[in-house]
Amino acid sequence: MKHDHTKLLHDVDSQMPDDETLAELSELFSVFGDTTRIKILWALFESEMCVCAIAELLKMTQSAISHQLKLLRHAKLVNSRREGKTIYYFLADDHVRSIINQGMEHISE
Repeated sequence: MKHDHTKLLHDVDSQMPDDETLAELSELFSVFGDTTRIKILWALFESEMCVCAIAELLKMTQSAISHQLKLLRHAKLVNSRREGKTIYYFLADDHVRSIINQGMEHISE
């Protein structure tokens, strides 16, 4: 006996975001797929920091950290502010905090 999924499929399909939106979501989650970027986000979860402080914390070059911060900024996960010659980075908003918290809760279960 074959099930009739017509209504179910219609209901789910009507709620499905368009391909462009899903591609953006996929791109966002791919940013979280790198340990260095997660470490940077975790550090910024705790405090705003300049590139040199993040580099020292993670024992990496400032160039490597700057590259990762550029990707995080492009994904709208990190913002910055300038104070004199120093640029300080911080999490873009509470949504980023929530994603990190929920991820930690999920892996702790």
